[in-house]
Amino acid sequence: MRILAGLRLQNGSGKRFSSSSIYVPAHEPALESDCRRLEKFLDDKPHILVLTGAGISTESGIPDYRSEGVGLYARSNHKPIQHGDFVKSEATRKRYWARNYVGWPRFSSIAPNVTHYTLARLEREGRIGGIVTQNVDRLHGKAGSKEVVELHGSGYEVICIGSQNERGKGCGYRIDRHEFQQILDQLNPAMEDKSTMMRPDGDVELSMEYVEGFQIPPCPACGGNLKPEIAFSATTCQCRG
Repeated sequence: MRILAGLRLQNGSGKRFSSSSIYVPAHEPALESDCRRLEKFLDDKPHILVLTGAGISTESGIPDYRSEGVGLYARSNHKPIQHGDFVKSEATRKRYWARNYVGWPRFSSIAPNVTHYTLARLEREGRIGGIVTQNVDRLHGKAGSKEVVELHGSGYEVICIGSQNERGKGCGYRIDRHEFQQILDQLNPAMEDKSTMMRPDGDVELSMEYVEGFQIPPCPACGGNLKPEIAFSATTCQCRG
């Protein structure tokens, strides 16, 4: 749906948006004929289901993984964390949470862009029936969309996954990510933001010297491990909407 960002559509306030993000891949601007075709399509087929992925959020300043030249794979040798590694390895959990902790203030403050606002407006007008997104940034909700299914979960919730022996089956405990950040603040008062390289999942790059000693609280209900409610690689999606 990146094409919508170039259609010169407006959100409900009448404010116009433009793209200046360094994470937006090279692309051709939309033509007037593109605008007309899209408008006609929406008129002819109301209540459509919209599917979105990482590309919709690059204009907000969140990099995707695969775009040539600007995606994470093009700029580093990083590979997404595997669910099994997170469950089995304390070192992996500590490394993940330390980087996620440092990146959270920036990630959680990112605002929706023109495409998010346009989709929210189209939903209010009854021209689309809902959104299914792979993104964990919750920008659709911030823009005002109501009918959203988060296929890969959300970075804004933290859940219990139990212990390693329980194979990722938690007790049902969950906590808002903002509240969890406050707990991490108390446990890690010496941590400072040492990075500006953000990943699509909200993680950042940190040297091991900052990872060592990072404290992660156990689940207060059962003592199990906590993870963000997002689908890591090699895991089964549990949709939320």
